Amino acid sequence: MIFWFGIYAIVSISLNLEYGLAGIPNFGRALAVLFGAFTIGGIVNRIFIAYYGIQGELVESSAELKTILNQRISEDPAFGILLLLLYLSSAAIVSGAIGAVAILPSARLSRDYLAITLLAISEVSFMVFNYNTALSGGYYGISLPDVFAFYTGNRQMLFALLSLVLLLFVFILAERISNSPFGRLLRAMREDEDVVRAYGRNLMVLRIKISAISSAIAGIAGAIFSLFTANFIASNFTRVEWTFYPFLMVLLGGAGNNKGVLLGTLVFVVVRQLLIVYKHEIVEVLKIPFETVWVEYIAFGLAMFLVLLYRPEGLLKETPVLKVARRLRSSESSR
Repeated sequence: MIFWFGIYAIVSISLNLEYGLAGIPNFGRALAVLFGAFTIGGIVNRIFIAYYGIQGELVESSAELKTILNQRISEDPAFGILLLLLYLSSAAIVSGAIGAVAILPSARLSRDYLAITLLAISEVSFMVFNYNTALSGGYYGISLPDVFAFYTGNRQMLFALLSLVLLLFVFILAERISNSPFGRLLRAMREDEDVVRAYGRNLMVLRIKISAISSAIAGIAGAIFSLFTANFIASNFTRVEWTFYPFLMVLLGGAGNNKGVLLGTLVFVVVRQLLIVYKHEIVEVLKIPFETVWVEYIAFGLAMFLVLLYRPEGLLKETPVLKVARRLRSSESSR
């Protein structure tokens, strides 16, 4: 639960920066997560494969590379930490670039059509990665090394702690962006683009900046997840898992409020784990006439509907920017 909370909160905060703060309806959030994961196996690992002179197809050569790197990491923990930093930084750079490019259609599209376009780009990328074995391993996947191979204890706990540390960094960054002049400009763009344009601001530049930042953050989450599973398989990065669920967490907690997003993510993770553990009992008690796997989808689909209908502001409503409020109070007192 700690790991899932950390990784989902990272993705949700990245979406909150783009949707809750800037008003960009990115229905293709899974795209950045997918590319963050692909960067490790499809780009960085290819460089290592070429360096070690490993021959063969990507699926087989990545398995051989995994053995070599795990052996070296077990002997030299510092190499494992450096490899982890290389993976995360590369994922952030590539995902940020992809996010900046993907938002370019917004120059000529309204928000509704932009949402559909981003969803389409995400789905096409998913299909290409899922079925192209030469490019990304396809449904066979790409083997990834264990960056904590030097540790003989509870590996899952290390990844849980890693997700929390990165979440803390992402949260601080998101809070600073939200309370900065850039964040206030993004809020203004969300509320009325014509006003921002009238003051001489370039909307396209603003969209590219925030999309690159949020996509880079989401790419880090994708990298962590692939390292946790020690494999990159495109089928793990579906729109339900990495687009619909993050939207639910943002709307449940409160769009535009980073603390609310954390609360929404915590509620989601706890409820989901309860549904996974007790789904058979739920089906038996309620006499539900279908497979238990659909209980989770129905429950969260209904939750999304109820939130939008009865609590659109979320559990924690967006609050005014503190610096602006303090500045106004100080000016009034001086008068």
